[in-house]
Amino acid sequence: MLFDENHIISACKKQCPKAQKQLYERFASRMLAVALRYCSGRLEAEDVLQESFIKVFDHIDTFRKDCTLEAWIKRIVINTALKQNRSKLYLFPALDVTDLPETYQESSELLNYFHYEDLLAMVQQLAPRYRIVFNLYAIEGYNHPEIAELLGISEGTSKSQYSRAKQILKEMIEQEALKQGIIHNNEKLSM
Repeated sequence: MLFDENHIISACKKQCPKAQKQLYERFASRMLAVALRYCSGRLEAEDVLQESFIKVFDHIDTFRKDCTLEAWIKRIVINTALKQNRSKLYLFPALDVTDLPETYQESSELLNYFHYEDLLAMVQQLAPRYRIVFNLYAIEGYNHPEIAELLGISEGTSKSQYSRAKQILKEMIEQEALKQGIIHNNEKLSM
């Protein structure tokens, strides 16, 4: 069946169940993947997805064509996940940027040895506050001022949490590379 976005939006504004179902089926799997990046597990991500689509249907009349429908829905999913996880963001004291080691060079050479799913699993192991900032910056493309505003934290906290997330991921990748024999005991990654 052809997906006519304008027709579906108009029908959803009239609360047509068939159109709502079609919209959900069109975007649910992609939005679940987004929710999984911000949630601690599949059940939590599915809850976020359901709550997000309720918001989509309740507020479809506010959708403007200054962005794509998918981008609008994605923003709702991210905001819903962030709201649900907001209390988890403050489980650990904030880091100060000055406490962190010097930023290391980005290198994707070692990442070629790992499957995408393995890397995502490592990101999922980060504490929620680090995982969320990492996802927003590295995957979704937000900048630190935007992240700070979105999460209600300072720009410095956003930068330090991102830097700490990268450091933790580097250590996880080193451990896994050591286990797989990709690197040896005294070697360190240059990331």
